[in-house]
Parts: sequence; C-alpha cells; structure tokens
Amino acid sequence: MGQRITGLETEYGCLIQPPAQIQDILPRVRDWLFDNDRYGLIDLRFLFNGGRVYIDMGHLEYCTPECASAIDVVRYDRAGDLLLQEAVRALRLQDKVSFIRNNVDHYTGATFGCHENYSLDRKAPLHETNVLSLLAFLTLRVLFTGAGRVGSIRPSRFRGEMIQREQPALFQISQRADYIQNDFFEWVQHNRAIINTRDEPLADPRQYRRLHLIHGDSNVLPATAFLKVGTTRLMLDLLDTDELPQIILSDAVTTLRTLSRNLTPPWHVVLADGKSADAVELLFIYQQKARKLFEGRDIETNALLDAWEEVLEGLSSKPHSLVGVLDWITKEYLLREFCRSEKLEWGHPWLESQDLEFHHIDPDQSLGLALARRDGFWEPKSLKEAMLEPPKDSRAHARSRLMREIQGKESSYFLDWEAVEVPNQKRTRLLNPFQP
Repeated sequence: MGQRITGLETEYGCLIQPPAQIQDILPRVRDWLFDNDRYGLIDLRFLFNGGRVYIDMGHLEYCTPECASAIDVVRYDRAGDLLLQEAVRALRLQDKVSFIRNNVDHYTGATFGCHENYSLDRKAPLHETNVLSLLAFLTLRVLFTGAGRVGSIRPSRFRGEMIQREQPALFQISQRADYIQNDFFEWVQHNRAIINTRDEPLADPRQYRRLHLIHGDSNVLPATAFLKVGTTRLMLDLLDTDELPQIILSDAVTTLRTLSRNLTPPWHVVLADGKSADAVELLFIYQQKARKLFEGRDIETNALLDAWEEVLEGLSSKPHSLVGVLDWITKEYLLREFCRSEKLEWGHPWLESQDLEFHHIDPDQSLGLALARRDGFWEPKSLKEAMLEPPKDSRAHARSRLMREIQGKESSYFLDWEAVEVPNQKRTRLLNPFQP
C-alpha cells in the first residue's frame, strides 16, 4: 500500500441489566485493563498494543494504534473487542453487561461515533477540485460502508430552513447519515460534518496533516471494515498523485441522507452541473482509476481492488449476493427473515432490539458475525497477539517499547501519542508516525 498511517476510534454502545448502573460499570471495565499494568499504563490510558481505552462523553472508547495497512486497522480494531470481552468475563459481568459496536441509541435518539484518521502529507495537492472529489467519494461510499439501522431520527430542519428535508424511514443504509449537518466543519460535537477540518496532526506539523472523518458507521463484518478503510486510503493515494476523478456532487449532505434511505439500485445522485448520475457507476470510476495506477504494487492493494470490484458489481445487480460481506445488506436480510418467521410487519418495535443484537462484540451473541464471510483477505489474523503487541511498522512500536521501560517504576512519567518521557530521562519526541 501507499505509505499512510491510519487509525480508528470506536465509541461502544453498552447494554446494562438493572440494577447495575453504567456510570459504575464503565470505569470498572476500563480500570481492569490497567490494573497492575495488565494491558497498559494508567496515565492517559495507553495500551501496550499502541492503542488507548478511556471514557468519553459517557461511552467507553477504544483507539487503535497507528497502523500502516488497512488489514492492520481491522486487526487492531477487533483486538479492542477482545480486550473488552476479556475484562467483562474477568469481572464476571457477562450476565449484566454487553458491549455493542453501533452508533445509535434507539431509545433516546442519541448518536456516538466511529472516527477515522488518515495521515496526509502536508504538501498533498488539496486544491478545490481534489477536495470536492474526495468529498464525493466519502459520500458515495456509504453504499458499501453503512452498518444499517432500523428507523430514523425525527425529520430535522437544516439551519435556516423552514421545511424538513426528509421523511421518516423504516430502515436505512447508514446509522450516522441523519446526524450529519455539514460537508466541512471544524468541531465535531454540535455540527457534525463529513470532513472535520481541524488541523491537529499529532505528528510533525511541518510534514503531516491528519484527515479526521466522523460520518462513517462502526462496522461489524471484517469485509466492510476492510473496504471502508482500504478504499479511503486508495483515494488519498490518488489525491497525493493529483489523479482523483473530477466528480463533484451538487449537495453532499443531502446526497448522503438520500442514499441512506434508498435500499435498492439504481441509486441516482445529482452532480454539481445539475446532471443525474448512477452512484455505483461513479464509484466504479474511482475504483478503475485506482486499479489503473496501483494494481500490482502489493498483495493488500490487489486484494482490496478485487473485493471492491466484487462489491460494486453486487450492488449494481444482485445486492443479496453481499450477505456476509456488507453490514447493511446482511442486517436487512436478517431482519426480513425475522419478520417472516415471526409474522411481523416491517417497522415493529421488536426490530429495534434485533438491530442491536447484530452489533454484539461477542461472537456468541452477534447476529452479524454469525453470517460473516471468512474467506477473504479482510479476515484479521493473530488477534490475541494484537491485544498486547503493537504494529511493528509504525511509531506505536516505539511508544510501546518506551512504555515497557516505564512499567513497574514508581517515578512520574509523561505519555502521549507523539511524546514519551521515561523517568530520569529527557522527553522522547515521536514526530514521525512511520518510525517504529
């Protein structure tokens, strides 16, 4: 793959059986991981595998380490699930607590995120055409990255508008689409955008930017996660070489919401010039450009290009062939089968419960993982090792090694993504995210 550091931040949903209280459970699960330096150091809650676990806005959040490949992102993302499962079992909470990787609370309507981070060279050609083409891809990719959801939030007005833009939906492709209000914006909590423009590289700012995306869903199936991260990395490779296709949407946010509510092909979108286009055909243009420039450079790229082509062909003609590959198609299939077997109308409240069952991190409970296709490059290996050991080809390896020097010592220390201060030594700067 092209040289790029990538990482995910996952905010987990949590189901609690009364009388247990979430404000008591989450700190116990988090702290078990750090008791006696079991999986990491308590300061800023960094893990020896290079990631982090902490509580943010009432959710337990896991960050992967810095990864140099898409398959490593999937691998370390899954390692986070295993860490939480082990803590729950060790604390004997498995009958009281379930963690789920979803993005919507059906009861309150609240949303919580899965944030993607991609390193960019400071000199990358971020001119208007490239940025708008990237925005178009990030909007259209929802057709293969969405996790699916039952229902919708109450139809909302965009700022300054007197009318509502969309109608309620019984099922959607994306969990996050209803909550995205802007194409570009700096802050993430109150005006969520497809691209977060805050310039916070967590590396040498003279050399790197960090692209921060908050509009994507948390994925259950390894194939969906691999495609989400891998295709986005390919598009940034195209951006680096100034080879992104000149595709610009009329309104990215409206397009995202409209696509999310349409479950069958063809998916029509409006371009900036007013013309209508087929969303899958546009995605094929991106895929074919990436194949032309990058095919043959390494095994992961080839596997990614082939998997992406299979998915686009499936979306255009036979979406049902993608059960076990794409989250939203697999979830819709399961829910329809459930309605058929239980003789329920689509839209029955029971479906919200089944929706959550899809997202369990425990394979013994997850409806989604039960149908996952395991025969692709996307299936992560060595998950147990990834719970404790960092990637060997990023600075996460250096930070983990320095953390091992700190482990067991009583002296004070400093620890962050780009800097570590070992007791009685000067601070080590980790400004190059590629330097292990």
